[in-house]
Parts: sequence; structure tokens; C-alpha cells
Amino acid sequence: MDLDIFEMLREAHGLGASDIHISTGEKPSYRIDGDMVYQEKYPVLTLDISVDLIEQSMTEEQKEELKREKDLNYAIDIPMTARFRANTFFTTKGANAVFHIIPSTIISFTDLGLPESLRKITQLTKGLVLVTGSTGCGKSTTIAAIIDLINNTKRSHIITIEDPIEFVHVPKKSIITHRQVGKHTKTFASALKAVTRQDPDIVLVGEMRDLETISLALTAAETGTLVFGTLHTSSAAKTIDRIIDVFPAEEQSQIRSMLADSIQFIIAQELVKKIGGGRVVAHEILIATDGIRNQIRKGDIHQIPTAIQSGADMGMQSLDQSLGKLIRNKIITFETARIYARNIDELRKFAGIQK
Repeated sequence: MDLDIFEMLREAHGLGASDIHISTGEKPSYRIDGDMVYQEKYPVLTLDISVDLIEQSMTEEQKEELKREKDLNYAIDIPMTARFRANTFFTTKGANAVFHIIPSTIISFTDLGLPESLRKITQLTKGLVLVTGSTGCGKSTTIAAIIDLINNTKRSHIITIEDPIEFVHVPKKSIITHRQVGKHTKTFASALKAVTRQDPDIVLVGEMRDLETISLALTAAETGTLVFGTLHTSSAAKTIDRIIDVFPAEEQSQIRSMLADSIQFIIAQELVKKIGGGRVVAHEILIATDGIRNQIRKGDIHQIPTAIQSGADMGMQSLDQSLGKLIRNKIITFETARIYARNIDELRKFAGIQK
């Protein structure tokens, strides 16, 4: 049975999958509404079949790089279907790959249903905006929608630094410069070192992975650039802790001060199963107030969840508040929401459910 990776990717896209897994020793599987679903019509993939499928999606240059590095990030386009972010790697069984589906068109701020308070981001001229959550929770989609709104309304220079490039923005009112790590620049850090000489208004750092990248992003945000970044953290408080904890103990006081001065928004999100199929995003939203900045400087991070809950009139919300609203609107069930809830009693309160 000859298998075609492009046919499989088209099929998965048509089924509404978010990810496609090619794993030696297993049948191909698609992640649909958050669940892994084996595709029974396909055979168990031998090493040779897995390698062939993966190499169909790669250029000769990428094949050579994979041989050297043993894992590789890249992106592929299938016209009239979608763009795919790919990661290829080796395991004890052999060659594997995961293809994550990126919509072929950027979903607008309105169509994505983002909270209205996030429109304030488009008015910022400097500072740090972080979108956090687990892999595959839609962080890139959220940032793309916000940048698209800026692109439609402001005359700015927007630079994206990604590995690989995901959403490709077509210039509207803004100039868009896309840079891919490994292809157009060596590392996130090297791109950030050069960015101040490239006249940016806005910089997207695809992933804030290490001390040097985080430090350079903080400096850029503090000195007049609006910086977007992503982290794999589950809440605003944990995001702040993660950034501070990356640095040596003797530097953490200074970093708390830098972060307090530069942070503007933290959006922590979860993808939650909807009633009737599909998924919806629940958001925790922190907007930096003088009080929150002071808590960060003092290291009183444990007080931030309370500050978020009490900041509803400013557009802030806790994850439990967001989940509660989705329950009240009959979009998700309480049983599903409790999987993600920070506090079950708070969730019941916001959902209007009595014990």
C-alpha cells in the first residue's frame, strides 16, 4: 500500500484534526477534539514506510539537516488546504513526525471570539504581552489574530521571529518581516540582538525558551518595543515565576523590577471540549495595574490570582470565571470544566451552580 503524506494531511484537515502523528510501529493517528484517534484503514507503519512518509514532506536540504541534528522543525504548505508545522525526530522504534495544522487564513479577532479587553493591546506602544498555555492550545492563533488587528489598523513595522514560521501575515497598513530561526537567523537570541537596529514597533518571539532570549525580550520591551512572546505555563502567576526563576538568584530582584515595569498583559489559555463536538478557548487574563506591578516587584506572586479576580471591571478574568461563563452559556459542561478549574468552589460560583 503506497501512502502519500500529503493525502493524509488533507484527510486529517478535512476531519477537523489539529495534529497528525506518524510513528514507527503504530498506525497513523490524528488528534481530533483533543483525543488521539488511530486511523484503522492504514497499516502499522514500518521504519521504511515512516521514513518514506516523512521524507515526502521534506526538501533535500532538510533531509540532510535531520541526519545531522536528529530532530528538525519546519513548515510546509498545501495549497487550498492549510499550512503545517512539522517536527521530525527519532525514538527507540525509529523515525517519527508530528504535523500541527495551522489554518490557511488568519482567524480574525472577532471570529476567534477573543475577549474585548484584549483590543487594548493594539493601543500599546511598548511592553511585554505573553500568551501562555500547553502545546496545541492555540497560543499562535491568538497572537496571530491580535497582530492581524494591528496590521489592519496601524502603520507599524512588525517583525516575527519563529521556529518555524507559522502564520504568514500579508502587509496591510503595517510592514511585516518574517524571520525563521535556522534559516534567516541562528537563534532567537541572535535575532533579538539585531532587532533594535531594524526599526521595529512590534516583535513576536515565537518561544521564550532560555535565559538569554528572555533577558533580551525584557530589555526590548523596556526600551520602547511592543514584544509578544509565548511560554508553556498554565497561569499568569506561574508565568511570572517561570521568568524570574530562569535567572540566577542574585539577579532575580533586578528581573522582578524589569518585569514589573515591562509587563502589559498575560493571557493564559486552555482548549476545552464543547458540547456537541469541537473545542473552545477559555482565557485567564492579567492586565498590569500599579498594584500588580508592585506585587511583582515585592515577589508577592501568590496574591496575583486574587488581583485578577478583583480586576473584572478592567477586563481581567480568572480561568474559573471564563469557564463559568462558558458553562452558563451552555457551551461546555461542568464535568468538562472541572478538569481545568483552579478551584472547584470558585467554578461553581461563577457557573451559578449550587453545591
